[in-house]
Amino acid sequence: MSDVLQNLGMGFTVALAPANLLYCFVGVLVGTVIGVLPGIGPVTTLAILLPLTFGMNPTSALIMLAGIYYGSQYGGSTTAILINTPGESASVMTCLDGYQMARKGRAGPALGMAALGSFIAGTAGVVLLMFLARPLVTLALSFGPAEYFALMLLALCTLGGLVGESVAKGLLMGAFGLLLGTIGSDPLTGAARFTFGIPSLLDGLEFLPVAIGLFAVAEVLTTAERSVAHQVYETRITGLLPTREDWWACRFTLPRASLLGFVVGVLPGAGSTLASILAYLAEKRASRYPERFGTGVIEGVAAPEAANNAASAGAMVPLLTLGVPGSGTTAVMLGALMLWGLRPGPLLFEKNADLVWGLIASMYVGNVMLLILNLPLIGLW
Repeated sequence: MSDVLQNLGMGFTVALAPANLLYCFVGVLVGTVIGVLPGIGPVTTLAILLPLTFGMNPTSALIMLAGIYYGSQYGGSTTAILINTPGESASVMTCLDGYQMARKGRAGPALGMAALGSFIAGTAGVVLLMFLARPLVTLALSFGPAEYFALMLLALCTLGGLVGESVAKGLLMGAFGLLLGTIGSDPLTGAARFTFGIPSLLDGLEFLPVAIGLFAVAEVLTTAERSVAHQVYETRITGLLPTREDWWACRFTLPRASLLGFVVGVLPGAGSTLASILAYLAEKRASRYPERFGTGVIEGVAAPEAANNAASAGAMVPLLTLGVPGSGTTAVMLGALMLWGLRPGPLLFEKNADLVWGLIASMYVGNVMLLILNLPLIGLW
């Protein structure tokens, strides 16, 4: 305990240096903008900016790249709530209730809960990262093919509950998703499957373009079946921040989703998207009124947003302690560390303690910056 706090104090000395504060702010600002813009994503952004970091101090560069990563989780909820289009793949589940709240005139409370819930979960995730990194790595290493298969099967089995009373529709869409997942090269034989001679399909379909496209198609079909050719939703804005009743409804949602998101984030390859899906499904299952999910309940916004932000902190655990990326974004960060001549793993905490603890402390600072940055934007959006 005392060693952790001593190391954290050293980390804040590094993170609060003027140059590192500037890079942290630039990172979270760019991340927020990237999250708002559908189709770009933090992986592409980090890959583009990576060459620019070669002349930088590795600690400053890592602080900036991490800020882009968890900053994009904040920004992705904005378009998900306002126009039913996820800016980042981890915000897909936020569309289900966030957009319905916006149609009811409660876009402000939805955006406020997304920002405040993300701050709470992100901060909780960093605390867990400090104290539970090594024990959770041991747990993650025990996950083999059977455990990952069971985790994915659990997500597939709960698809029927996502679409209300039409279980068949949920299962049909799940089967369609599995069909899309077969496109690309066979991982065992290398044979091309359903690529139709198009080289770009050999790597399969990227999740984010598919998600954005399908959400857009759904909105087009919904608009086409309306009897009125042009319909404008006119609602009265009822507030800009969550009410006391909203906080009371989410009193168990936020800690539950934060813990689940962090644990899923620790699992290599799981990522924040799976964390947000499982958190939403778990919250719906635990609710006394599961039939209201998808109609605009505040818990349906708080759960996935808390989970994906906690997962971004959890993904740092295998990256820093094992050198194993927990997501696509941390895979780019792993490449950056190796290009800088650093070897992620247990020795990183001993040989480069200032870098590791400076990064952890900067995540505290970055979450505060994101809260200050995003709350004033609620009225603007």
